Amino acid sequence: QVQLVESGGGLVQAGGSLSLSCAASGRTFSTYTISWFRQAPGEERVFVAAISWNGKSPYYADFVKGRFTISRDNAKATVYLQMNSLKPADTAIYYCAARSFLASRAAEDYSYWGQGTQVTVSS
Repeated sequence: QVQLVESGGGLVQAGGSLSLSCAASGRTFSTYTISWFRQAPGEERVFVAAISWNGKSPYYADFVKGRFTISRDNAKATVYLQMNSLKPADTAIYYCAARSFLASRAAEDYSYWGQGTQVTVSS
């Protein structure tokens, strides 16, 4: 099993940047695919980015390509989401999630979730 804790959210102006962290506990962290999802008020939770257990082949939702970067440091059991050129539409609660298999864009495919961190982008 793995436990996940997100941090780094906050309030930022449009065009600004934030860096989110997802810290994990559990001996098998390095074997998990980790993804970020987000959920805006009244909307479904949607896929943002994913990174495989070895840090290769990250991939992104189209709406964040070129703006967000996902990375991981298995020695620190942490996954990061660097968010640049933020837009008001990026306002949401951001969650990290873990699964043992290949990355999936479907939230229901993930077994483990953090509690989320709020990101608010003002115009």
